[in-house]
Amino acid sequence: MHIGDVRLPDGTRCDLLIEDGVFEAISSSILGEPDIDAAGRLAMPGAIDVHVHFREPGHEHKETWVTGSRAAAAGGVTTVIDQPNTDPPTIDRASFEAKAALAASGSIVDYGINGGVTEGWDPEGLLAEPITALGEVFMADSTGDLGIGIELFEQAVELATAHGLLVTVHAEDASQFDVSVRDRSDARAWSAYRTAEAEVSATEQAIEIAQRYDAAMHLAHASTPTAVDRAVEAGWSCEVTPHHILLSDDDLNELGTFGRMNPPLRSEAQRKALYKRVRSGVVTMIATDHAPHTIDEKQTDIWSAPSGVPGVETMLPLLLAEVDAGHLTLEAVARLTAHAPATRFDLPRKGYIQPGYDADVVLVDLDRIQPIDAERLVTGCGWTPFDGWDGIFPELTIRRGSIVYHDPTSSLRLPTDLEIDRFGAPEGRNVRDPSP
Repeated sequence: MHIGDVRLPDGTRCDLLIEDGVFEAISSSILGEPDIDAAGRLAMPGAIDVHVHFREPGHEHKETWVTGSRAAAAGGVTTVIDQPNTDPPTIDRASFEAKAALAASGSIVDYGINGGVTEGWDPEGLLAEPITALGEVFMADSTGDLGIGIELFEQAVELATAHGLLVTVHAEDASQFDVSVRDRSDARAWSAYRTAEAEVSATEQAIEIAQRYDAAMHLAHASTPTAVDRAVEAGWSCEVTPHHILLSDDDLNELGTFGRMNPPLRSEAQRKALYKRVRSGVVTMIATDHAPHTIDEKQTDIWSAPSGVPGVETMLPLLLAEVDAGHLTLEAVARLTAHAPATRFDLPRKGYIQPGYDADVVLVDLDRIQPIDAERLVTGCGWTPFDGWDGIFPELTIRRGSIVYHDPTSSLRLPTDLEIDRFGAPEGRNVRDPSP
């Protein structure tokens, strides 16, 4: 496939030549007529979302590998890493193999599968499987009841280190939750209950344990600037979500239970400080913690509603709109959503538009700004906390040289032999698959 006249995030104008699923050449002097004339569109490296919950097996009414991976492709994400709190949880060989079979038959994007830790897990069987990382390891209960105590957390860190695995941590210390607010029923009660101090305390506990084993650690969905600072000072990588840098507890009166997640939305001052760390390069990467629930499940009181919001489909569109607003650069978005995730999660052929790398690329018209419309989203849950926000969505998403998404409203024309209705075939591959 020859894609003509693209603009890379650094401003370079060039053509892309793709052969056998990899970038063969990136040059302004590729001979021949292009198969696709990009007409100066932006070419972004396919985004890598290291934190999704595609809910299958066990909660297919919320999301599946089919709907989740299609949502990813429609949002410019070409690789996802799924978390273990499904039903059954991914804590042994049988549960890993069951989830891997579902992913292989349903996903149109490439994927990794993380292994979970809970009482009764089978580390010998689980760690023998091609998992991407250990975690998200829950230091407090969240969706799926995988919260564990400090002793089991330390065991998991020790075993992961012995196997050369990265540990991703959901850091909340339940002893720091504010039970005095349990009699409140307002939309902000959840944020008041799961305090910022709970995240900082758990992060500090995890750092102390990790230092004993010289473990490779990654802080998931950091919501406070202090937790980010502690993690980075300890040599960890960290991720933040779009909802934690774009929304605060000021938005909860409007969002209600649809703004409940773990960790919760923080104050406007903390949101701004967290976003400042994204812009300055302190934060390693952005990931979504895509955690869909149905509208019916969310329409209850603040204490009964499940925690989590969808995000895999809107991450890149929101960030590109932030570029348009002057808050981020294209190079920063490429680093946060592709380069850094590929490096930290040891995906050596992912994350860059360079010869020899997997041809994961997204074509975008930066002038094509449109409001995010929940009714048009692909995700199975049918809603978003960003309904009505500006977004810049992909026109074309390519995974390993194959078109997996084409926006039917786009003016970008495909040759007959490359045309698809909208989505490509479920030919995603496990990123730990040793085959080329």
